[in-house]
Amino acid sequence: MIGIFDSGAGGLSVLKELVQLMPHEHYLYYADSANCPYGDKDREFIISRSLSISQMLVERGAGLIVVACNTATAAAISTLRAKWPDLPFVGMEPAVKPAALNTRTGVVGVLATAGTLKGGNYLDLREKYSHEVRVEEHIGRGFVELVERGELSGERAEAVVRDALEPLLSKGADTLVLGCTHYPFLKDVIAKVAAELSPDKPVKIINPAPAVAAQAKRLYREGDALEEACVEFASSADNLELLERLYALGR
Repeated sequence: MIGIFDSGAGGLSVLKELVQLMPHEHYLYYADSANCPYGDKDREFIISRSLSISQMLVERGAGLIVVACNTATAAAISTLRAKWPDLPFVGMEPAVKPAALNTRTGVVGVLATAGTLKGGNYLDLREKYSHEVRVEEHIGRGFVELVERGELSGERAEAVVRDALEPLLSKGADTLVLGCTHYPFLKDVIAKVAAELSPDKPVKIINPAPAVAAQAKRLYREGDALEEACVEFASSADNLELLERLYALGR
């Protein structure tokens, strides 16, 4: 069984990619929605929640755990790997490298939470590629809350996205890295607003979820194949209906 967890519903964007690559496995997705978002929580709290959730997934029989949250990856994945050294953990990595390879203007925009932007993994990546491109950052304020409400379109969603994109595109960014697993659920709004703000310069949007799923497939020792994927949902809040609805989108 493959365990996946996130601060809320965002990691479903990773779950979809996992099921597409490994369609005959058993999945258990845990949303810590009662404590969402993680982006404004302190590191010790995130580590504590990550340990508790991972313990539950281990007890349920997880043979691999995907930390489908950029903030939790930054804060806790080294702690998780130290506690369970024989269990593969796959975390999120902001897609700075592919963005650096795709930009035409030499300016990459990163949309992420405050926790991700302060994480050592992201800072190392930014330092590594800063000699090749200029990396501009902006916190996607309000993005997570939109997704957790299931509000993926409309005027309010567009206004929230516009506030985040304007500073990045005005600085010349032509490639946007989605540095939070919630953000791909707003990709249609992001694409629409980006086209309005930059009508003469196409903006490429990079979602790291497919690369994360590919890494999980490389590390996972596949069990007995099921006829089709078995997907279970659990949450610290009363939002299973929302999780199932978001998961079903685009499938």
